[in-house]
Amino acid sequence: MYTLDKSIKKKAALIESNYWAYALRSIFASVYLALGITISLYTADKLEHVVPGLGKFSYGFLFGWGLLMILYMNAELGTSNMMYMTVAIYRRVIPTKTALKILATCILFNFVGAVLICFLLSHTVPFSIGHVATDSYLIQGTIAKIAKAPLTQFIEGIFANMVVNIAVFAFLKIKDDAGKAISVIFIIFIFAFFGFEHVIANFSSFSLAIFATGGPVEGMNILSVLSNFLFSGLGNFVGGGLIMGLLYSWLNAQSTVYVD
Repeated sequence: MYTLDKSIKKKAALIESNYWAYALRSIFASVYLALGITISLYTADKLEHVVPGLGKFSYGFLFGWGLLMILYMNAELGTSNMMYMTVAIYRRVIPTKTALKILATCILFNFVGAVLICFLLSHTVPFSIGHVATDSYLIQGTIAKIAKAPLTQFIEGIFANMVVNIAVFAFLKIKDDAGKAISVIFIIFIFAFFGFEHVIANFSSFSLAIFATGGPVEGMNILSVLSNFLFSGLGNFVGGGLIMGLLYSWLNAQSTVYVD
Protein backbone atom coordinates (compact mmCIF):
# COMPACT_ATOMS: atom_id res chain seq x y z
CA MET A 1 0.00 0.00 0.00
CA TYR A 2 2.91 2.36 0.68
CA THR A 3 4.14 1.77 -2.89
CA LEU A 4 0.64 2.43 -4.24
CA ASP A 5 0.44 5.67 -2.26
CA LYS A 6 3.74 6.86 -3.76
CA SER A 7 2.56 6.05 -7.28
CA ILE A 8 -0.76 7.84 -6.71
CA LYS A 9 0.99 10.99 -5.49
CA LYS A 10 3.33 10.87 -8.49
CA LYS A 11 0.39 10.69 -10.90
CA ALA A 12 -1.37 13.57 -9.14
CA ALA A 13 1.76 15.73 -9.17
CA LEU A 14 2.21 15.21 -12.91
CA ILE A 15 -1.37 15.91 -13.97
CA GLU A 16 -1.56 19.04 -11.81
CA SER A 17 1.77 20.40 -13.00
CA ASN A 18 1.57 19.39 -16.67
CA TYR A 19 -1.76 18.03 -17.90
CA TRP A 20 -0.53 17.30 -21.42
CA ALA A 21 2.47 15.35 -20.18
CA TYR A 22 0.06 13.09 -18.31
CA ALA A 23 -2.14 12.84 -21.43
CA LEU A 24 0.89 11.80 -23.50
CA ARG A 25 1.76 9.04 -21.01
CA SER A 26 -1.82 7.81 -21.40
CA ILE A 27 -1.46 7.79 -25.19
CA PHE A 28 1.76 5.83 -24.87
CA ALA A 29 -0.08 3.16 -22.86
CA SER A 30 -2.29 2.41 -25.86
CA VAL A 31 0.73 2.42 -28.16
CA TYR A 32 2.44 -0.28 -26.11
CA LEU A 33 -0.76 -2.24 -25.58
CA ALA A 34 -1.58 -2.14 -29.30
CA LEU A 35 1.90 -3.44 -30.14
CA GLY A 36 1.36 -6.33 -27.74
CA ILE A 37 -2.05 -7.04 -29.25
CA THR A 38 -0.85 -6.94 -32.86
CA ILE A 39 2.08 -9.32 -32.35
CA SER A 40 -0.29 -11.63 -30.47
CA LEU A 41 -2.81 -11.57 -33.33
CA TYR A 42 -0.26 -11.93 -36.10
CA THR A 43 1.58 -14.81 -34.42
CA ALA A 44 -1.68 -16.57 -33.54
CA ASP A 45 -2.77 -16.52 -37.19
CA LYS A 46 0.55 -17.98 -38.32
CA LEU A 47 0.78 -20.73 -35.69
CA GLU A 48 -2.86 -21.76 -35.95
CA HIS A 49 -2.17 -22.94 -39.51
CA VAL A 50 0.74 -25.05 -38.23
CA VAL A 51 -0.94 -26.73 -35.25
CA PRO A 52 -4.65 -26.11 -34.58
CA GLY A 53 -5.06 -24.64 -31.10
CA LEU A 54 -1.49 -23.36 -30.90
CA GLY A 55 -2.58 -19.93 -32.08
CA LYS A 56 -4.77 -19.35 -29.05
CA PHE A 57 -1.94 -20.39 -26.75
CA SER A 58 0.56 -18.04 -28.41
CA TYR A 59 -1.97 -15.21 -28.34
CA GLY A 60 -2.36 -15.54 -24.58
CA PHE A 61 1.38 -15.84 -24.03
CA LEU A 62 2.39 -12.79 -26.08
CA PHE A 63 -0.44 -10.50 -24.98
CA GLY A 64 1.20 -9.73 -21.63
CA TRP A 65 4.21 -8.07 -23.23
CA GLY A 66 2.03 -5.05 -23.89
CA LEU A 67 1.36 -4.57 -20.18
CA LEU A 68 5.02 -5.20 -19.40
CA MET A 69 6.03 -2.37 -21.73
CA ILE A 70 3.45 -0.11 -20.09
CA LEU A 71 4.81 -0.85 -16.61
CA TYR A 72 8.47 -0.43 -17.52
CA MET A 73 7.90 2.71 -19.60
CA ASN A 74 5.75 4.40 -16.92
CA ALA A 75 2.74 4.80 -19.20
CA GLU A 76 -0.75 5.38 -17.81
CA LEU A 77 -3.35 2.62 -18.30
CA GLY A 78 -7.00 3.28 -17.48
CA THR A 79 -7.79 -0.15 -16.09
CA SER A 80 -4.90 -0.15 -13.61
CA ASN A 81 -5.82 3.40 -12.65
CA MET A 82 -9.28 2.14 -11.73
CA MET A 83 -7.51 0.32 -8.92
CA TYR A 84 -5.09 3.15 -8.10
CA MET A 85 -7.73 5.85 -7.93
CA THR A 86 -10.12 3.76 -5.83
CA VAL A 87 -7.28 3.25 -3.37
CA ALA A 88 -6.54 6.97 -3.55
CA ILE A 89 -10.11 7.93 -2.64
CA TYR A 90 -10.55 5.31 0.10
CA ARG A 91 -7.21 6.08 1.75
CA ARG A 92 -7.57 9.83 1.12
CA VAL A 93 -4.16 10.00 -0.52
CA ILE A 94 -5.26 12.75 -2.91
CA PRO A 95 -8.53 14.72 -3.28
CA THR A 96 -11.42 12.85 -4.91
CA LYS A 97 -11.63 15.51 -7.61
CA THR A 98 -8.02 14.89 -8.59
CA ALA A 99 -8.48 11.12 -8.60
CA LEU A 100 -11.49 11.39 -10.91
CA LYS A 101 -9.60 13.81 -13.16
CA ILE A 102 -6.73 11.33 -13.45
CA LEU A 103 -9.01 8.41 -14.28
CA ALA A 104 -11.15 10.30 -16.81
CA THR A 105 -8.10 11.81 -18.55
CA CYS A 106 -6.33 8.47 -18.67
CA ILE A 107 -9.26 6.61 -20.26
CA LEU A 108 -9.93 9.41 -22.75
CA PHE A 109 -6.35 9.53 -23.99
CA ASN A 110 -6.04 5.74 -23.94
CA PHE A 111 -8.86 5.86 -26.51
CA VAL A 112 -7.17 8.63 -28.51
CA GLY A 113 -3.91 6.69 -28.49
CA ALA A 114 -5.61 3.46 -29.55
CA VAL A 115 -7.28 5.09 -32.55
CA LEU A 116 -4.08 6.85 -33.65
CA ILE A 117 -1.75 3.87 -33.33
CA CYS A 118 -4.21 1.47 -34.97
CA PHE A 119 -4.70 3.85 -37.89
CA LEU A 120 -0.93 3.84 -38.40
CA LEU A 121 -0.69 0.06 -37.95
CA SER A 122 -3.36 -0.39 -40.62
CA HIS A 123 -0.86 1.09 -43.07
CA THR A 124 1.74 -1.60 -42.32
CA VAL A 125 1.81 -4.75 -44.45
CA PRO A 126 0.47 -7.23 -41.84
CA PHE A 127 -2.65 -5.15 -41.08
CA SER A 128 -3.32 -3.25 -44.29
CA ILE A 129 -6.54 -3.66 -46.25
CA GLY A 130 -6.41 -6.89 -48.25
CA HIS A 131 -3.90 -8.58 -45.94
CA VAL A 132 -6.28 -9.40 -43.07
CA ALA A 133 -8.39 -12.48 -43.75
CA THR A 134 -12.00 -12.68 -42.62
CA ASP A 135 -11.16 -15.79 -40.57
CA SER A 136 -8.23 -14.09 -38.80
CA TYR A 137 -8.00 -13.79 -35.02
CA LEU A 138 -8.54 -10.06 -35.28
CA ILE A 139 -11.81 -10.23 -37.24
CA GLN A 140 -13.29 -13.32 -35.63
CA GLY A 141 -12.28 -12.13 -32.17
CA THR A 142 -13.92 -8.75 -32.75
CA ILE A 143 -17.11 -10.38 -34.00
CA ALA A 144 -17.17 -12.66 -30.96
CA LYS A 145 -16.69 -9.75 -28.55
CA ILE A 146 -19.50 -7.75 -30.14
CA ALA A 147 -21.83 -10.76 -30.03
CA LYS A 148 -21.47 -11.37 -26.29
CA ALA A 149 -24.43 -10.51 -24.08
CA PRO A 150 -23.99 -7.40 -21.89
CA LEU A 151 -23.98 -9.52 -18.72
CA THR A 152 -21.21 -11.69 -20.15
CA GLN A 153 -19.18 -8.63 -21.09
CA PHE A 154 -19.66 -7.25 -17.58
CA ILE A 155 -18.64 -10.44 -15.77
CA GLU A 156 -15.68 -11.08 -18.07
CA GLY A 157 -14.66 -7.47 -17.50
CA ILE A 158 -14.55 -8.14 -13.76
CA PHE A 159 -12.21 -11.10 -14.15
CA ALA A 160 -10.07 -9.37 -16.77
CA ASN A 161 -9.23 -6.41 -14.56
CA MET A 162 -8.77 -8.54 -11.46
CA VAL A 163 -6.06 -10.37 -13.40
CA VAL A 164 -4.52 -7.15 -14.76
CA ASN A 165 -4.21 -5.62 -11.31
CA ILE A 166 -2.89 -8.83 -9.76
CA ALA A 167 -0.14 -8.54 -12.40
CA VAL A 168 0.43 -4.91 -11.40
CA PHE A 169 0.68 -5.90 -7.73
CA ALA A 170 3.16 -8.64 -8.62
CA PHE A 171 5.26 -6.20 -10.65
CA LEU A 172 5.38 -3.78 -7.71
CA LYS A 173 6.26 -6.43 -5.12
CA ILE A 174 8.89 -8.41 -7.04
CA LYS A 175 12.37 -6.85 -7.04
CA ASP A 176 14.07 -8.93 -9.73
CA ASP A 177 13.47 -7.89 -13.36
CA ALA A 178 13.29 -11.47 -14.60
CA GLY A 179 10.74 -12.25 -11.92
CA LYS A 180 8.70 -9.18 -12.88
CA ALA A 181 8.60 -10.22 -16.55
CA ILE A 182 7.76 -13.85 -15.86
CA SER A 183 5.00 -13.03 -13.38
CA VAL A 184 3.32 -10.42 -15.59
CA ILE A 185 3.43 -12.61 -18.72
CA PHE A 186 1.95 -15.67 -17.05
CA ILE A 187 -0.65 -13.81 -14.99
CA ILE A 188 -1.92 -11.86 -18.00
CA PHE A 189 -2.03 -15.14 -19.92
CA ILE A 190 -5.08 -16.09 -17.85
CA PHE A 191 -7.37 -13.34 -19.11
CA ALA A 192 -5.92 -13.18 -22.63
CA PHE A 193 -6.26 -16.94 -23.19
CA PHE A 194 -9.88 -16.92 -22.04
CA GLY A 195 -10.64 -13.82 -24.13
CA PHE A 196 -12.08 -11.84 -21.23
CA GLU A 197 -13.15 -8.24 -21.83
CA HIS A 198 -10.69 -5.41 -21.25
CA VAL A 199 -12.08 -2.06 -22.36
CA ILE A 200 -8.73 -0.42 -23.18
CA ALA A 201 -7.60 -3.43 -25.20
CA ASN A 202 -10.94 -3.32 -27.01
CA PHE A 203 -10.25 0.30 -27.95
CA SER A 204 -7.31 -1.03 -29.98
CA SER A 205 -8.74 -4.28 -31.34
CA PHE A 206 -11.98 -2.65 -32.52
CA SER A 207 -10.13 0.28 -34.10
CA LEU A 208 -7.69 -2.02 -35.86
CA ALA A 209 -10.51 -4.25 -37.15
CA ILE A 210 -12.22 -1.21 -38.70
CA PHE A 211 -9.07 0.29 -40.22
CA ALA A 212 -7.71 -3.05 -41.47
CA THR A 213 -10.92 -3.97 -43.30
CA GLY A 214 -11.98 -0.52 -44.43
CA GLY A 215 -15.16 -0.54 -42.36
CA PRO A 216 -17.04 -2.17 -39.49
CA VAL A 217 -17.03 -5.97 -39.24
CA GLU A 218 -20.12 -8.15 -38.93
CA GLY A 219 -22.41 -7.03 -36.11
CA MET A 220 -20.41 -3.87 -35.42
CA ASN A 221 -22.22 -0.55 -35.22
CA ILE A 222 -22.05 2.48 -32.94
CA LEU A 223 -24.54 0.97 -30.48
CA SER A 224 -22.83 -2.43 -30.24
CA VAL A 225 -19.39 -0.85 -29.80
CA LEU A 226 -20.52 1.62 -27.13
CA SER A 227 -22.43 -1.16 -25.36
CA ASN A 228 -19.27 -3.26 -25.21
CA PHE A 229 -17.22 -0.34 -23.93
CA LEU A 230 -19.85 0.42 -21.28
CA PHE A 231 -20.38 -3.07 -19.89
CA SER A 232 -16.78 -4.25 -20.16
CA GLY A 233 -15.64 -0.93 -18.65
CA LEU A 234 -18.08 -1.24 -15.74
CA GLY A 235 -16.91 -4.79 -15.18
CA ASN A 236 -13.29 -3.63 -15.29
CA PHE A 237 -14.07 -1.04 -12.61
CA VAL A 238 -15.72 -3.61 -10.36
CA GLY A 239 -12.81 -6.04 -10.79
CA GLY A 240 -9.95 -3.58 -10.57
CA GLY A 241 -11.46 -0.74 -8.57
CA LEU A 242 -13.84 -2.36 -6.09
CA ILE A 243 -12.49 -5.90 -5.68
CA MET A 244 -8.75 -5.30 -5.93
CA GLY A 245 -8.58 -1.62 -4.94
CA LEU A 246 -11.32 -1.10 -2.36
CA LEU A 247 -11.26 -4.51 -0.68
CA TYR A 248 -7.48 -4.60 -0.34
CA SER A 249 -7.51 -1.06 1.01
CA TRP A 250 -10.08 -2.16 3.59
CA LEU A 251 -8.07 -5.28 4.45
CA ASN A 252 -4.95 -3.21 5.05
CA ALA A 253 -6.86 -0.94 7.42
CA GLN A 254 -7.80 -3.86 9.69
CA SER A 255 -4.37 -4.81 10.98
CA THR A 256 -0.97 -3.24 11.55
CA VAL A 257 0.72 -6.62 11.13
CA TYR A 258 -1.08 -8.46 8.32
CA VAL A 259 -0.59 -5.84 5.61
CA ASP A 260 0.35 -5.82 1.94
